Amino acid sequence: MSAQLIKALRERTGAGILDCKNALAESNDDLDAAVDWLRKKGISKAAKKADRVAAEGIIGHYIHAGGRIGVIVEVNSETDFVAQNASFQDLVRDIAMHIASENPKYLTKDEVPDSDRAAEREVQIARAMEEGKPREIAEKMVDGRMRKWLEEVVLLEQKFIKDDKKTINDLLTEAVARIGENIRIRRFARFEVGEGIEKKTSDLAAEVAATLAG
Repeated sequence: MSAQLIKALRERTGAGILDCKNALAESNDDLDAAVDWLRKKGISKAAKKADRVAAEGIIGHYIHAGGRIGVIVEVNSETDFVAQNASFQDLVRDIAMHIASENPKYLTKDEVPDSDRAAEREVQIARAMEEGKPREIAEKMVDGRMRKWLEEVVLLEQKFIKDDKKTINDLLTEAVARIGENIRIRRFARFEVGEGIEKKTSDLAAEVAATLAG
């Protein structure tokens, strides 16, 4: 068990050194499993703060690529004091920068509409069948591909652009342990110059064509 692993676990959970050593021992030095072990034992400070109301915070923003991409994100804390903290504001900026780069579609897995899940599942089944798999085999393969898809489109599940060993959810957990308050991303919006214009133009052209045909 390395000191580096213990340090990483402490940063992510805020737990004590002995608790971190026990968690890693029980989890065969698997960092993610050790985090889960601490949460189940109720030891993780971050987990204890997860249900506390976070109604303060700031609206952060980030403009990228010569003004062609912009992001607005609301990140909440429990107190205005923390919201004005430089560490908290750096966190918000990092999240906004990440959103600009990775273009997530949803904040959490629970926000993904059933219709979007079903549509993506059919796409993945069709891909597997094109690879020569029978449908029943393709359907079994799809679960793993769906998990990967969620990791690509859900903000909290995405790998952080500055450190791909942690997710955005991990980043928040570390911040909670470090700052000492519950921290939540409430909502975000991403804008890109020209986004959607081509689609609207083609839709209009189709409507005109249909009208002329009628």
